[in-house]
Amino acid sequence: MTVTEPVDTGPAAEGVIAADAPRPAPGATPPRTPLIARAAAELVGTGALVVVVVGSGIQATKLTDDVALQLLANSTATVFGLGVLIALLGPVSGAHFNPAVTLAEWWTARRGGAGVTARELAVYVPSQIVGAIAGAILADAMFGEPLVKWSTHDRSAGNLLLGEVVATAGLILLIFGLARTDRLRFAPVAVASYIGAAYWFTSSTSFANPAVTIGRAFTDTFAGIAPASVPAFIGMQLIGAVVGLALVAVIFMRAKTVGGRPSA
Repeated sequence: MTVTEPVDTGPAAEGVIAADAPRPAPGATPPRTPLIARAAAELVGTGALVVVVVGSGIQATKLTDDVALQLLANSTATVFGLGVLIALLGPVSGAHFNPAVTLAEWWTARRGGAGVTARELAVYVPSQIVGAIAGAILADAMFGEPLVKWSTHDRSAGNLLLGEVVATAGLILLIFGLARTDRLRFAPVAVASYIGAAYWFTSSTSFANPAVTIGRAFTDTFAGIAPASVPAFIGMQLIGAVVGLALVAVIFMRAKTVGGRPSA
């Protein structure tokens, strides 16, 4: 159908139009959703994610003194919570909930790929940070903890920082690898599963998210991070994002064509 052809507006035609309507490219933010709705989705989604992480951590420490069981409870709740949030809010904002993901998508868009604009970047990131802080405060409130109490959990060791590079690089590789192969429909399960696994295979328990890192500094509970440890964590997460994008570029390299045929 061309744009100059008459359009039947009956119910049957509407179904055909819906089926034939242009769809956003893999990784692109849904274009018809107002920016304010996307910002709200990022704020609420990031806040809910921090509520899950912090709240389940507090609950776990109240139920057992076994650190392994505490981490198991914390990671399990995060897997299910994150998967649900991505499935729910992905169609609205892309379900970034993470400045590292948003920055990576913006960089991809600058180089000709699908992604957010600079204006959207400037709205998404503050929304994510505000949501993360609000989520930490809400979790503390639900469990009768001080609403704001800076964490005393030092996470400045070098091995923990390396863990954040690995965790974030893997996350970016997963998300943008799924986008490159047109399989973002698996993101809710894939991303949640990766984060759950990374809780256990990284030394840092896989924060992999600058906004969540900032939010977790506001709670002196199981999931907290001392404010002094935050800048280094965020720096390593950004380095990890760069590494992840580099891996995507190499592993999912698009074939060049010569005369309409792929070249070696």
